[in-house]
Amino acid sequence: MSLTTLTPDLCVIGGGTGGLVVAAGAVQMGASVVLIERHRMGGDCLNTGCVPSKALIAAAGVAATMRGAGAFGIAPVEPDVDFAAVQDHVRRIIEGIAPHDSIERFERLGVQVLTAHAAFTGPDEVLAGHFRIRARRFVVATGSAPAMPPVPGLAATPHFTNETIFENRVRPEHLIVLGGGPIGVELAQAHRRLGSAVTILQKGSILPKDDPELVAVVRERLRAEGIEIRENVAVAEVARSSATGPAGDMQAGVRVVLGGAEVVTGSHLLVAAGRRAVVAGLGLDRAGVRVSTKGIETDRRLRTSNRRIFAVGDVTGRQQFTHVAAHHAGIVLRNALFRLPAKIEERAVPWVTYTDPELAHVGTTEAAIHAAGRTPTVLRFAFGENDRARTARAGEGLIKVVTDRRGRVLGASIVGEGAGELLLPWVLAVRDRARLGSIASAIVPYPTLSEASKSVAAAYYAPKLFSCATRKLVRLLARFG
Repeated sequence: MSLTTLTPDLCVIGGGTGGLVVAAGAVQMGASVVLIERHRMGGDCLNTGCVPSKALIAAAGVAATMRGAGAFGIAPVEPDVDFAAVQDHVRRIIEGIAPHDSIERFERLGVQVLTAHAAFTGPDEVLAGHFRIRARRFVVATGSAPAMPPVPGLAATPHFTNETIFENRVRPEHLIVLGGGPIGVELAQAHRRLGSAVTILQKGSILPKDDPELVAVVRERLRAEGIEIRENVAVAEVARSSATGPAGDMQAGVRVVLGGAEVVTGSHLLVAAGRRAVVAGLGLDRAGVRVSTKGIETDRRLRTSNRRIFAVGDVTGRQQFTHVAAHHAGIVLRNALFRLPAKIEERAVPWVTYTDPELAHVGTTEAAIHAAGRTPTVLRFAFGENDRARTARAGEGLIKVVTDRRGRVLGASIVGEGAGELLLPWVLAVRDRARLGSIASAIVPYPTLSEASKSVAAAYYAPKLFSCATRKLVRLLARFG
C-alpha cells in the first residue's frame, strides 16, 4: 500500500468538542490542520450525550408541565406520549446542529479531514488509512466511552448505555438504571416523566460529587415523581428474565440480584456507571505518551510526556464536560501555536446536572473546606423567598455559598429552577477570588431569579449592617442634624 505523507502544523485526533475547537481555531489563525475522526463528527456531546439527553429532558418537561397545570388553574392532562415521536424530536435536534460540526464545514474552513482510525507509529508520526502524518504538533482528543462495571452476567444481558438509549423507539415498561450519577438521574427522571416505571441502583449516594444538602432536594423530587431510588446497594449479578407484559404475553426483561440475594426485575437496563478514557489502539506507547488508569497524563499546559503531543477533554481523565474540553482547546491553541505558557483553570470549573430541579456547582464545597481543617462561612438563600420563583410556583430550591473570613467566594451550589443559568456570576467570583460585595452591590432587575444571588450575597453583610453598633452610629449622627 502506497502512503501519502502529510506535514501539517497540527494533527488533531478526534472530532468531538475538544478536537473540533482546536482544529477550527488553528486553521482560522493560519495554521495547516489535519483532523482525523474514525466515526461521527461532533463526538459524544452531539450524538449520544449533551444534545440528545437535553432534547429528551425537554420533551419530558413538557409532559410534566401538562400533569402539573392544575396548580395554575388550568385543567391538568395526562399526556399521551408517543415515545417513537419523542425520539424523532431528539433526532431532529441532532440533525439541526450537525452541520456546524460536519466534515463539509471544516473542509470549507480549510481543515483536511480524514475518516480513518489513527495510531502513532512513533514519537512524531501517525498512520491513518492511506496517510502518514508528520505534524509539528499533535493533539489527542479521543474522548471517553461508557465504563462497564465488573458485574457478573452484564456482558451477556441486553442493556443500554448513553450511546444506545437514544436509538430506542419503544418506551421501557420498567427501566432499571445502574448508576446514580448525572447521566443516570437525568435519564431516569426523563423516562419516568415519559411514562416508564424507573428504579435507580447506586452503590453509594446519588450525585456523590455534589453537596449532600442540595442533593437531598433532587432526591426528594425524584421520589415524589415515583422513581424508586436504592442507595448504598451492591449489585451481585445481572441476567435476562421473562415477565408477563401488559397484554398478558411473555416478554424478555432483566433481573438484577443485589447483595443479600434481593432481586429487582424490570423490562430494560441502562448502565450509567461512569466513563473511561478512549486510549486503546492509539499506539501511545510507541509515541512515548504515559497513560494512567484515568487517561492520558498531562501537565497543566496539557502537554503529555512527549512534548510534541497534547491531549484535551475527557481523554485526559479530568472533569468530563463539554465546556471543559472547549476550555482545554483554547489552552492548547495558545501553547501549540503561540508558545505561550497558558495553563488550565482548575479552581472555577462549573458543572450542572439537568434534573428538575437543576443542580449546579462551582468551586469548593463546605465539606471539602472542613476536610482541609478550615472553617468556612456558609450562606443560604431559599428560592421560596424569591418573588419570581413564587409566581412560577418554583420555590423548591436553594443557593448555598461558602466564603473565607474576608468574604471571598470559595464555592457556590444552586438547586432549583434554572440553576445552571444562575451560576455564571459565581463562576466569575470563584475564578477572580472576588468578595461578596461585588454581587451584593449590583443592581438586579425585579422580579428575576437572579435576585436570589444578590440576596445570598447581601446576607453576608446583614449582621454588621443591622447591628447594635450601626444603630448607635445612626443615632449619634442624627444629633448633628
